[in-house]
Amino acid sequence: MVQKLARSITTNQHGVHEDTAFYVRRYQHTDFKKPVADHSREAFDSVAELVSAWRGEVILDSCCGVGESTAVIAGRNPNALVIGVDKSAHRLQRNLQHKTKAEGQTYYLLRADLNDFWRLAAEANWVLAKHFLLYPNPYPKQKHLQRRWHASPVFPSVVALGGHLTMRSNWFIYLQEMAVALRCYQRAASVAELAENEMPITPFERKYKEAGQALFELQADLTVEAN
Repeated sequence: MVQKLARSITTNQHGVHEDTAFYVRRYQHTDFKKPVADHSREAFDSVAELVSAWRGEVILDSCCGVGESTAVIAGRNPNALVIGVDKSAHRLQRNLQHKTKAEGQTYYLLRADLNDFWRLAAEANWVLAKHFLLYPNPYPKQKHLQRRWHASPVFPSVVALGGHLTMRSNWFIYLQEMAVALRCYQRAASVAELAENEMPITPFERKYKEAGQALFELQADLTVEAN
C-alpha cells in the first residue's frame, strides 16, 4: 500500500487574521460557560489526585493523537509526570506501537475534550513545567478563526496553566497568530523554521517532512510576563 503524501495548507488567508487580538481580548476576562462533558471530567479525575500529590514536573502533551510524541517526551523527561490528551479514542488505541519510545518511563494517555480538560486543570491550579501542542488542526479558512485555540474562549486556561509552550505546524501564519495572542497576555513567543535534522515525533510531522513541506515551531515561556 502506497502512503499518500501530506497535502499542503490551502487557505484564503495570507497573513495574521486582523481580528486575532479582538477575539483574544474578548475572551480574556470572561468565563467559558460550556458544560464539561462527563467523559472529560472522568479523564481528569483519573489523574487529578496523582498530579496533586506529585512533587516533580508535570508535562502535558495536548492533541497527542496516537501518543507517539507523549512516549518520546516521557523518554526525554524521565523524572516528570507526562500526560497525553486527545479527543479520539480510536487514535489513542493505536499507541502500542510507540510505547518503546518512552524508554521504560511511565506516561498516561487520556481521552478528553481539551476545551474541558484545560479548564478543569486550570481550576485545579495545575502548574505545568512544559506544554506541547504538536500539529493540531489550524482550521486555515479565514472564516474559521474562532475555531483556532488562541481565538477561542478556552485560551485563558491555556495561559493559566503556564509552563514552557512548544507548538509545531506546517502553517506559519497559525503560529504567528498564536504569538500575537500571547502578546495580549504579556507573554513573548518566538517562531522559527524547524531544523531539518530534527527527528519527527508525530505521524503528522513525519508526513509533512516526507512531503518536503517546511515545518515551524513556536516557543514561549508562559510563566514569565514580557517587558
